[in-house]
Amino acid sequence: MPHEETMLMRVQSSFDRQGLMRHLGARLVRVEPGLCEIALPYSEKVTQQQNGFHGGSIGAIADIAGGYAGLTLAEPGMEVTSVEYKINFLAAFQGGELHATGHVVKAGRRLIVTTANVTHVAADGKESICAVMQQTLMTVPKTY
Repeated sequence: MPHEETMLMRVQSSFDRQGLMRHLGARLVRVEPGLCEIALPYSEKVTQQQNGFHGGSIGAIADIAGGYAGLTLAEPGMEVTSVEYKINFLAAFQGGELHATGHVVKAGRRLIVTTANVTHVAADGKESICAVMQQTLMTVPKTY
C-alpha cells in the first residue's frame, strides 16, 4: 500500500472515532504529509447566541486540523495529543462553512509544533480569514 494511502487511512480511521466531529458534522477534506484540512458546515450545532460560528467550534476544528497534520508525521503506533494551543479570532461569520488547514512547523520525536488557518467559505465561494492558531502536540502510544 502506498505511503500516501496508508497516511490517509491512518488519519481517517482516527477522525472517524471522534464523537465531537461527528456531532458537529465536520468532515476530512485533505490529508498530505504535514498537512490536514477539515471542513465544518454551518448549522445550529456550531453557533453561539448571535447565530455566528461559536469560538469553541472554530477552536475545535483548528485543533483537529493541526493535530492530524502532526499525526501524518508521527511514528507508526503513535498518536498525538494537544499540549496547548493559542488561537486568534479575526472575524465572525454565519452561513457557509469553515475550513481549517493545519500545517506542521516542526516535527520532533516527542513534540510537534503546528499552525492552522481557519477560513470562512461563503455560499458564493468567497473566502475570508476567520482565525489563526498555533499548537504544540505531544506524541503518545496508540491505545486502541
